[in-house]
Amino acid sequence: MKRRAFITLLGGATIGWPLTAQTQSAMPVIGFLNGQTAAGFTYLVAAFQHGLNEQGFVDGQNVKIEYQWANGHLDQVPGLAADLLRRQPAVIVAAGGANVAAIAATKTIPIVATFGGDPVKQGFVASLNHPGGNVTGVNAFSSDLEAKRLELIHEIAPQGSVIGYLFDPNIDMAELERHALEAAARTEGREVRIVPASADTELETAFATLAEAHVGGLVVSSTPLFINLRDRVLKLTAGLKVAVIYDSRQFVVAGGLMSYGASVPEVYRQIGNYAGRILKGEKPADLPLLQPAKFDMSINLRTAKALGIDVPTSILLRADEVIE
Repeated sequence: MKRRAFITLLGGATIGWPLTAQTQSAMPVIGFLNGQTAAGFTYLVAAFQHGLNEQGFVDGQNVKIEYQWANGHLDQVPGLAADLLRRQPAVIVAAGGANVAAIAATKTIPIVATFGGDPVKQGFVASLNHPGGNVTGVNAFSSDLEAKRLELIHEIAPQGSVIGYLFDPNIDMAELERHALEAAARTEGREVRIVPASADTELETAFATLAEAHVGGLVVSSTPLFINLRDRVLKLTAGLKVAVIYDSRQFVVAGGLMSYGASVPEVYRQIGNYAGRILKGEKPADLPLLQPAKFDMSINLRTAKALGIDVPTSILLRADEVIE
């Protein structure tokens, strides 16, 4: 799954982004744009609102949040972004795969976004420390995460001589992630079978390739595509009957074995906090892109039992969430 210009709150405190044609008594509007489904993001909305609260903003009291969800249909996000512009938001918050559409929609309204690639390379910001335009946010990408996931698979499935890696080559940082995983595999002395899938029509073929390679474990890379197709991905990974690690706890809650990645609630709290700071007068050009402040590991013991996997105590002690 998050910038507009604005004026005031609580009787006249001036907010420093360029003013829109609204009265001083009007509440500022935050346009919340997300490519995913509201039903699965309730806890993330709560985290976002908590970040706003830290800056003194409460939805319905001194700020109004307008939500737009694409329900996994990312092709609809540009139209939803255009609709938000008509509502004259003071800030747009873009997450869940909606950052590109939001940035394309406006060069003047402040945007707080989440990124999974290199926003400098993509031309979204001038630099991480000094974005320089109307865009800032949280950059959750780290190539070290793939190496960490491989390490965890090695712990939970030490006998697997071949580890599969399912990735989406259309993602901006896909090659960097792949190279990081291959380097980690060489260090671990493991063979990795790299299998791409860039569309829903390619998933069955990708998993057939993994099955033919007799992988003893699987790392599923981070991409909105796999999140949107979560149920299908989980069904196909279950057919492999091996240890699988994902980037998001959403997979684990839905029946996947294990996840490790940036704490998504913490990322949403961070973007909520930045949105509040912009409403209070700070400019996105001056707010450096943040890195995730917390990383989470989740384990589903029911799934482990079904797979006949004995999860090591060393992993259980480090897990942030254990589903029994």
